[in-house]
Amino acid sequence: MWRKQPSKKQQEVLEFIQIFKQKHNYSPSLEEIASHLDVSIPTIHQHVAFLKRKGLLSAKKGQKRSIELYGKGSDVAEIPLMGIISAGGPIEAIRNPEPIEVPKSLLSKTGKHYALKVSGVSMIEEGIFDGDIIIVKDQPTIENGEKAVAYLPEKNEVTLKRIYREKNRIRLQPANKEIKPFYEKNVEIQGKVIGVLRKEA
Repeated sequence: MWRKQPSKKQQEVLEFIQIFKQKHNYSPSLEEIASHLDVSIPTIHQHVAFLKRKGLLSAKKGQKRSIELYGKGSDVAEIPLMGIISAGGPIEAIRNPEPIEVPKSLLSKTGKHYALKVSGVSMIEEGIFDGDIIIVKDQPTIENGEKAVAYLPEKNEVTLKRIYREKNRIRLQPANKEIKPFYEKNVEIQGKVIGVLRKEA
């Protein structure tokens, strides 16, 4: 979600689900949605996957009639989108907060959260791609090897990497075999990455 708007066909899927559930008091199956819209089941499966990524509905894998619509209410929360963070070479984060809506299920039960849009491809092997949005729990420490938003004081830059503490240095490890790790003496942890909102392909 960064609550990205659904496409015209995705909006039709949402409207059919809402009407069907009001009429029958349970959710339609993928087969029923496909039949109503006169498209294939794989096409509906793809629409549902994109709508899940946009935070507009939820569906349990392998469970029929599990589709639920997200509305403005107890299912979602607003967190600030703080700007852009590099997943390649470090860049300075753009701090221009604007609120976005995310499913509460992606947030920790306690603490403050914020979001950053990812720029770069160094974390693709972790399933974090250019244009995705990461959800970050604001905290000053992480466990060794966790994904974190790291501030590099000597460069006045912020980056997204896995963090490993070594003897006399800190390794910032990308998740892309084409990109080498780099090392810093001074790193300040600004938060732990706890979720990802996919950019629609």
